[in-house]
Amino acid sequence: MTRSVRDMKYDAFDVRILERLQRDAGEDRQALADAVGLSASQVARRRQALEAVGVIRGYRAELDPRLAGVPVLVFITVRLREHSPENHARFAALLDALPQVLEAHMLTGDSDYELKVRVRDLDDLSALVNDHLLTHAAVDRVKSNLVLKTLKESAALPLAPS
Repeated sequence: MTRSVRDMKYDAFDVRILERLQRDAGEDRQALADAVGLSASQVARRRQALEAVGVIRGYRAELDPRLAGVPVLVFITVRLREHSPENHARFAALLDALPQVLEAHMLTGDSDYELKVRVRDLDDLSALVNDHLLTHAAVDRVKSNLVLKTLKESAALPLAPS
C-alpha cells in the first residue's frame, strides 16, 4: 500500500520509533524493537514505511563542533538589496557554496535571512562576512551575533500521534 506524507497516520509505536531514532539512529533493530514493544520485523516494516514517505529523510553522525575544529557558532542576519526572485536565487547560490553555513532561514520582519554558521575562529568569521557576504551583489546588510553559551541544542522534533 502506497501512502503519502499527508495521509500517513502515526500511532504511539511510530512516535516511539521516531523518538528513539532521533536520539540514536544507529541503535540495532532488536534493541529498538524491545524499547518500543514490537517485534523486530514490525519495527523494520514501520521504519521502512516512514523512510518511504520521507518522514525519515536520512541518517548522519552528530559531530562535536569543538573536536571537529569549528567551535565558534554565529547567527548572521542578512538583508538583501532587492526582493526579486532572481536576487533570492543569487543569494541561495552563494549559500550553497559556503559550507560554513549550516542553516539558512527566510524571515518575516526587518531582515530577510537568518544564517546559522560554524567557523574555526574570528578570522574565519571575518573572511566569511567581509569576503563572501558583504561583497555579494545580492546582499545589502549583515549583522553577526556570536554565541557565548548554548543552553539547549537539539535536532529532535517534538512528536505526537496523528
